[in-house]
Amino acid sequence: MSCVHYKFSSKLDYNTVTFDGLHITLSELKRQIMTRERLKATDCDLQITNAQTREEYTDDEAHIPKHSSVIVRRTPIGGVKPAGRTFIVDRSDTAVVGSSRPVCKTNPKTTHSPPSLNSHSLPLFLALVTFLQNILSTMIELCVFPVHCVFATFLLRSQPLCVI
Repeated sequence: MSCVHYKFSSKLDYNTVTFDGLHITLSELKRQIMTRERLKATDCDLQITNAQTREEYTDDEAHIPKHSSVIVRRTPIGGVKPAGRTFIVDRSDTAVVGSSRPVCKTNPKTTHSPPSLNSHSLPLFLALVTFLQNILSTMIELCVFPVHCVFATFLLRSQPLCVI
């Protein structure tokens, strides 16, 4: 009897699927995992990744060798959007509703210049800077949340707030 060890990315322990032969196809492995975990094929699909090489198996006829270890993730039937980039919505007047652009990437059509400070807005600006510096130093001291890069980017560069 041959086996493949699998675990869901959110779990700590591996489970085992047994089969005859030197390898199992991806579609058969998915079917057996869904049966063992009582998942319905109409509700989700499974993303299978080799635990050692981090190679994702995408071809349903791909052969997974016996004694392999794989990581399983449940995905919606339609698949998932790539998570490699973060987007923000451009809310300027010239933007098309629902359009998005990469975070902190400069748009050649628009330039961001810091607002000019006059005698009326300067005290308010300095109060805001002091307030943000106090929040930043408190968060760093307490190690509450690693957002010091976000505030530092805003305070030191005087550019639009970027998510880091």
